[in-house]
Amino acid sequence: MIHDANPDRTLHEQGSSVVQVERAVFELRCGRIVRIGDAEGRTVLVLASELATQDRIDALRSLGDESDPRVLLTHHRAETLKIRLYTEGAVSLPYPDWLTAGQIRQLADPQFDLADPMRGPFLAERELLSDAALSSIRLAKIARLLPSTLCVSLDSESQEPEATAGFLSVAAADIDRYDADTATTLKRIAAAQVPLSCSENTRIMVFRPGDGGVEHLAIIVGNPSPPDEVLVRLHSQCFTGDLLGSLKCDCGDQLRGALELFAKEGSGILLYLAQEGRGIGLTNKLRAYALQSQGFDTVEANQRLGFEDDEREFAAAAEMLRQLGFGRVRLLTNNPRKVAQLEQCGVEIAERVSHTFPSNTHNERYLAVKAEKSGHLLF
Repeated sequence: MIHDANPDRTLHEQGSSVVQVERAVFELRCGRIVRIGDAEGRTVLVLASELATQDRIDALRSLGDESDPRVLLTHHRAETLKIRLYTEGAVSLPYPDWLTAGQIRQLADPQFDLADPMRGPFLAERELLSDAALSSIRLAKIARLLPSTLCVSLDSESQEPEATAGFLSVAAADIDRYDADTATTLKRIAAAQVPLSCSENTRIMVFRPGDGGVEHLAIIVGNPSPPDEVLVRLHSQCFTGDLLGSLKCDCGDQLRGALELFAKEGSGILLYLAQEGRGIGLTNKLRAYALQSQGFDTVEANQRLGFEDDEREFAAAAEMLRQLGFGRVRLLTNNPRKVAQLEQCGVEIAERVSHTFPSNTHNERYLAVKAEKSGHLLF
């Protein structure tokens, strides 16, 4: 779900927020402790579960009370492990003495589920989770890590040991509005003519977010001009399909097919968005592929990893269109979610244009599942 950026916050404030979240992402990916505070004054110290080692767990444990740390899992992951869902947003598990760092990593990573199925029993806590704790899961997702964390709670400033002062701090609210703030802080950085085989009259424009992170691209075929209803394709990057020609998906066909259609119609805009694997990142997409090899479909694989079947948000695409001057578009997509999200962001969809391609023996089940479980209009 897209969270609107607070209109009372300045661009400078939004930029500072996304930079702080990006710093927290770096710390988390390095296996370091990050400190998250929420508006209610609650604070947690967190580690990414997939990077847990015994030394790191012991260091985290020394900063909480005797009942800490807790293991946080998403509902999808908890359901896979047959853990009851007593709390909204995520599940919190007490840390038993017999649980090792390796077993923590296994709780987060489903590649071990079939080889080592006997775990637990785990009893989820019933006490509501703080916004700070819930935001740790979101931070792990932004970091493209498995969505599970180890947390210790610090109930009040007076109880916090001096040892926590050196950890990077980030606000739960900044984590929660990261996508909206990142979209708001997008800036056009560069543009150049890049003749393509399907259309020599093509420009590529680079948009960079305020945290200096990975850029999104606008590939502009022909000379579309506002306020015309330009034909637009939102295309999430797919390294395996776009670059390597993978047969497991239809992404490469959709990318090249869209550019060829734009050339045929005389103009069009393809927004190439940096959100690999429906927003879970390349590493997690390959984990999902490994699960598919075990017999799970694409939706089941993402959910066993702890993710939603589609983690993408399209606020950045709406902002790019706004900066290009287009508020009304014809959208080349089979995905009703894209239509709904763009409209939610203020882009008027004049028409949804179908964009289907023949299946092959490797992706026919993938396409069927997209239609049956994710609502794609393919048939």
